[in-house]
Amino acid sequence: MKLNRKDILNALETITVSGEGKNMVESGAVQNVMTFGDEVVVDLVLSTPALHIKKRAEVDILKTIHEKVYEKAKVKVNIKVESSSAKPEIKGKAIPGISNIIAVASGKGGVGKSTVTANLAVSLAKMGFKVGLLDADIYGPSMPMMFDVEVERPLSVNVDGKSKMKPVENYGVKMLSIGFFTKPSQAVVWRGPMASKALNQMIFDAAWGELDFMLIDLPPGTGDIHLSIMQSLPITGAVIVSTPQKISLADAKRGVDMFQQESINVPVLGIIENMAYFTPAELPDNKYYIFGQEGAKRLSEDLGVPFLGELPLVQSIREAGDIGRPAALQVGTPLESAFEKLTQNVVQETVNRNKSLPPTEAIKITTMAGCSAVKTK
Repeated sequence: MKLNRKDILNALETITVSGEGKNMVESGAVQNVMTFGDEVVVDLVLSTPALHIKKRAEVDILKTIHEKVYEKAKVKVNIKVESSSAKPEIKGKAIPGISNIIAVASGKGGVGKSTVTANLAVSLAKMGFKVGLLDADIYGPSMPMMFDVEVERPLSVNVDGKSKMKPVENYGVKMLSIGFFTKPSQAVVWRGPMASKALNQMIFDAAWGELDFMLIDLPPGTGDIHLSIMQSLPITGAVIVSTPQKISLADAKRGVDMFQQESINVPVLGIIENMAYFTPAELPDNKYYIFGQEGAKRLSEDLGVPFLGELPLVQSIREAGDIGRPAALQVGTPLESAFEKLTQNVVQETVNRNKSLPPTEAIKITTMAGCSAVKTK
């Protein structure tokens, strides 16, 4: 059974937290409710640390949802104690001078998300746009290698009396990555809060200047880093990268679902099918559909989101990334045309999104034991 968020909130309106006159929804104690099929996550903020009040609130929530909504619902209650004098969390904000922020994501690793991001950035720059790239793949940063700037380090510059990081630039793309601050062989073993702090520094303590597009290369999956980014920045739209393979499509679908959550609400600009077919160098006119045919295209149709295009599986794309010169720079080649067409589609969908939808708001995140709760400001 698929539970409805509104039904859960209606049920919670019948519960009053001990010591407060209003129901827990009206009083603001319920910070967020998320539903996933028959699962419910309720995030609650109480003003008292008393164990018996916390336990009573949890029991009341479980009992009420089971009685009034669905008796077999799997309910998880996350409780945070916050005194009335506690300072509010810092809300996400736009970066002055940056017009569009595009998140590039994938449900799983190994589908070529970073390669696609690098080539999108280069293609945008070739079209005359001012482009920035944030490598948010904290645990597997690859942009320094893909742009042949592994030995570079961001410099410190003075902006309005404040010291800021100057992004490293190559091929007309400004970029920052945790890879600039670690050794190539060094593993980044950080918990979520440390990774989020590093990302915030690269976002807000950097001199990005005027940008038409900032691309954010997100890590695979749908986790804490994704939420931290969407808390920090109002994302204009998201692009999902997948291969035609069934298992990749299932994960890509989850990626789309994450951005379309009511509590997140980031427009999905479309899906890109990478490794759509294999073309050997000696048979340039042949196409071999190793991972299946048009799987991502059919998924986009099923989900009602745009299909942005397909990219072949060819050796030269991999080689270009390995030597730090993205394939989109190969003038006069089919690959340059493929990435150019793909990028044009991303730009067009961004224009369409900006015409038809209001600006995206950053989301507010309250991290609690066992879960990160999200809600729009």
